[in-house]
Amino acid sequence: MVEELWINTASGRLYAKRWRGDGAQAAPIVLFHDSLGAVDLWRDFPESLARATGRDVVAYDRLGFGRSDPNPARLALDFIETEATDGFAALREQLGLARFVVFGHSVGGGMASNVAATYPQQCVAMVTESAQAFVEDRTLNGIAAADISFAEPGQLERLARYHGDKAEWVLRAWVDTWHDPAFLDWSLTKVLPRVQCPVLAIHGDDDEYGSLDHPRRFEKLAPQAVPAAILDGCGHVPHREKPQVVLDVVEAFLRGK
Repeated sequence: MVEELWINTASGRLYAKRWRGDGAQAAPIVLFHDSLGAVDLWRDFPESLARATGRDVVAYDRLGFGRSDPNPARLALDFIETEATDGFAALREQLGLARFVVFGHSVGGGMASNVAATYPQQCVAMVTESAQAFVEDRTLNGIAAADISFAEPGQLERLARYHGDKAEWVLRAWVDTWHDPAFLDWSLTKVLPRVQCPVLAIHGDDDEYGSLDHPRRFEKLAPQAVPAAILDGCGHVPHREKPQVVLDVVEAFLRGK
């Protein structure tokens, strides 16, 4: 069963979906999307994840993304940190999530890390996928190349299919924030040591937006990190490129948690 939900926040409504698993007592998994992401861009992965783990899976569009209300302001440079106390906090309260697992893709991994650090008693496990732990040249170069690509005719319309008239804001929020000189010192160095739950970092060895230094950083700094799952011949979106591998490693990692 799939439920469509609207989450009320002080800044606007957030769109969310919940896929029901068959393990009623297990902590649900909350998905945090990437910089251009949205609920619909997870495609069939949430349903497959719910089936594989027996857990409910919740995905939501951050403010300004997907079907959620527009963000009237420029994306703040502390957006990764504040999602834990803004959008996610409203989601947690309104859905009554007493215990949960966080799963973040790309920049969503940084948000998942901040949520896990903010709610140490409630977060039972954390999974990151292609997550950045710091600002790296490979990341900046990949974003710059994507920005050029989106300037070509018809490319922005691809984003508009998922974000509507917010597509330009979504693109600029990604490109301009990461290239802002004031953002270059961002990292999870002070956040990861505060994460008390078990941590699994999944990363493709051919990720165009981040080297293997990122999962190694998660391994080193998160006190309960397990060895990272490095996927051979995989790029930035493992759940789309190697879905069964991702489902298998996540199911094994979460077993008994």
